[in-house]
Amino acid sequence: MSLVKDKAHYERLMRQVALAAVLTAIFLAVLKTVAFILTDSMAMLGSLADSALDIIASFVNLLAVRHALTPADEDHRFGHAKAEPLAGLAQGAFIGGSAVFLAIESVRRLIDPQPIANGVVGLWVMVVSIVVTVILVAAQRHVVRKTGSLAISADRAHYVSDILVNAGVIVGLLLASNLGWQAADPLMGLAIAALIANTAWHVFIQSYDQLMDRELPDTAREEIKTILLSHPEIHALHDLRTRAAGTKSFIQVHIELDPALSLYRAHQISDEAEALLRKTYKDADILIHQDVAGLEQPAALAQN
Repeated sequence: MSLVKDKAHYERLMRQVALAAVLTAIFLAVLKTVAFILTDSMAMLGSLADSALDIIASFVNLLAVRHALTPADEDHRFGHAKAEPLAGLAQGAFIGGSAVFLAIESVRRLIDPQPIANGVVGLWVMVVSIVVTVILVAAQRHVVRKTGSLAISADRAHYVSDILVNAGVIVGLLLASNLGWQAADPLMGLAIAALIANTAWHVFIQSYDQLMDRELPDTAREEIKTILLSHPEIHALHDLRTRAAGTKSFIQVHIELDPALSLYRAHQISDEAEALLRKTYKDADILIHQDVAGLEQPAALAQN
C-alpha cells in the first residue's frame, strides 16, 4: 500500500514541477523581452531566445510527463514511459536550435558592434532571472532524486545551463557598458551558444540511449546480480537484460535452481528474488525465469 502511495506522490511531484517550469519560462521570457528592448544586447537576446525556447520545451515536457504517467492499456502493455525520452529528443532539438540562432546573431554583432543601453536594467533583470531559475532547479533536483524522471532531468539540465547563461550575460553587460568593450557582448553570446549546444548534445544522447533500449549502467547490472545471488537457493544466473524508459526500469533474468526442487518451490524462490530486487528497484518491471542449475544453456542465453 505504501508503494502505491509513494508512486502517487512522485507522480504528483513530477506534474507540479513540470508545470512550474512552464510558468517560470513564461515569466522569464516576458522579463527578458523588456530588458532586450531597453538594452539591445546580443547576450540578452541569447538569453531571451533560450527562455522562449524553454517555454516550448517545457510545455512539450509537461505533456510528455502527463502522457508517460498514463497507466498501461491494451494497446500499450508496457506503459507510456517512452514519452519521456521522446520529449528529451525534442528538447535537444529546441536547445540546439537556440544555440545556432544565438551564434549567428553574435557573429553579426561582432562584425558590426553596437553600444549597450540601459545596462543597469539588464543587470537587474539577470539577477532576478538567476534567483528564479535557481529556485526552479532546486525543485527539479528534488523531484529527479525522488523519481529518476528523464524528462525532468533533461529540463533541469537546460535550466542549469540557463543559470550560467544569465551569469554570462551579466559579465557581457558589465564589460560592454562599464568598460566600453563592445566586443564583449557578442563574444559572450558565442560562449553562451557553445554552452547551450553542449547541453543539447547531452540531453539528446541520454534520450537516444533510452529509446534504443540501452542497458542500465554496469554498476546497476552488477548490483542486480549481487542482490539475486544473495539468495541462498539461487546457484547462478544468466541472460540478464535491462533497460529503462523514463522513470521505469525493466529487468529480465534467468536464475538457476536445484533440479530437485518442486515447481511450487521454484516459483516461491522466484517471488522471493523479485521481492529482494524491489527493495532497490521499487517501480521496476521484473521478469524472472527459473532454469535447472547445471543444465547446459544455448549459446544465445549463456551470457550475463
